[in-house]
Amino acid sequence: MKKSTLAMAVAFGVMAQQAGAAGFIEDSKASVSSRTLYFDGDAREGTDSAANRTRNKETATGLKFDYLSGFTQGTVGFGLDAQAMVGVHLDGGRGQHAANGAITPTDSDGSSVNEWTRFGANAKARFSKTELRLGNALAPNLPILVSNDGRLLPAAFQGGIVTSKELDGVTLTAGQLNKGIGRASSNWTELSMAGGTDTSDHFRFAGGDWKVTKDLTLQYYYANLEDFYKQHFLGLVHVLPLGEDQSFKTDLRYFNSSSDGKNGDVGYRFNNNNGYAKNPNEVDNSTWSAMFTYALGGHAIMVGHQQVGDDGGMAYLGQGNVTKNGASTGANEGNGGSSFYLFTDSMVNGFNRAGENTTFGQYSYDFARAGVPGLKAAIAYLHADDIKGRQGTVNEGREFSEWERDMRVDYVIQSGPLKGFGTTVRHGSYRGDADLLNSTNQDQTRVIFNYTYAFK
Repeated sequence: MKKSTLAMAVAFGVMAQQAGAAGFIEDSKASVSSRTLYFDGDAREGTDSAANRTRNKETATGLKFDYLSGFTQGTVGFGLDAQAMVGVHLDGGRGQHAANGAITPTDSDGSSVNEWTRFGANAKARFSKTELRLGNALAPNLPILVSNDGRLLPAAFQGGIVTSKELDGVTLTAGQLNKGIGRASSNWTELSMAGGTDTSDHFRFAGGDWKVTKDLTLQYYYANLEDFYKQHFLGLVHVLPLGEDQSFKTDLRYFNSSSDGKNGDVGYRFNNNNGYAKNPNEVDNSTWSAMFTYALGGHAIMVGHQQVGDDGGMAYLGQGNVTKNGASTGANEGNGGSSFYLFTDSMVNGFNRAGENTTFGQYSYDFARAGVPGLKAAIAYLHADDIKGRQGTVNEGREFSEWERDMRVDYVIQSGPLKGFGTTVRHGSYRGDADLLNSTNQDQTRVIFNYTYAFK
């Protein structure tokens, strides 16, 4: 055996021994998750075409394997997280597949692909109570960026995020992302906004949560999608105990967003969620919402109100359109919608156009209080007025309204060989004024089966 080969073998053995001793192996976790989704989106009106199906009806299964290592020993500990996913199309012919690939990717003939795969990994390092993650399997859940996992496979981002808890009661987070991958895609794209055909590879953010007391949390975050927008967020969450098995929760959120760099130029435009904009194609928005929840035993009643500013629509991160030689292909690479940190980000609609005043409420019940643990149900209703018609169209100077009703039932088996197997049934109905552009009345049903097995 050559000396170099022997040296490498010895070095590898020492590293493996250190890793094991430090918890790299002992503290690791591995799991495999399955999700089967039946999706039925029924547009109540509209002309059916290959680009705009009035009935999107598909079934697919996704498998996801996660490995989370521990950290090596030393002042700075190192680790690795890995993730592999595969999606398999089960049912739904060419005539029932949405061209935007909202559930499964679209093949060259307009039908669903049979299967698609993804792989991602994050290298990580820990010093004291500060952790750094670098890779392409990042899934932040922050007020300025909510990673979406509402359908078959989760969205993911590429870049780096650092989280610090050095200060007691304070969690600080900062990072930079440069690419994203949609919920129904194997292809990475740079970042953009709805209406943008050029992209940005710099989404920077920083902020923190301060737990002032055990019942009060204050939040501030700043985000910048280069050449598109800058955004500030302020939040307050307070839970007031009201005695045995009772509480009153207050959740206040405020966003202020403004134009950045090339925003407004060709390619860097924002469509203001297909609504009005004081400065067409530019970001200029303030949005606030207030939510109040009274909980008693298994019951919870939530009411709230949201106001989107008159100058433009709510700004949030997306993949935008994929570009080829500077021209939009019109495809969203399986993005199928982006999430944002407002209650009105509902099953069908977002309620995020300029001037929109939305009043909403929800009732939920946990049946564990009635002797059926694992069973939960909820019903929500949202109604919006004062939506400003988009200028340059027949709707300029007019105002519109829209509403949505969502219902869901969740059940997770609590014991036996199928312990942890979960079923979710969701149904949403959306209706908007007939003249409201880019607003299609829709009924949507989802049936989801989830199961996760954790290796021991």
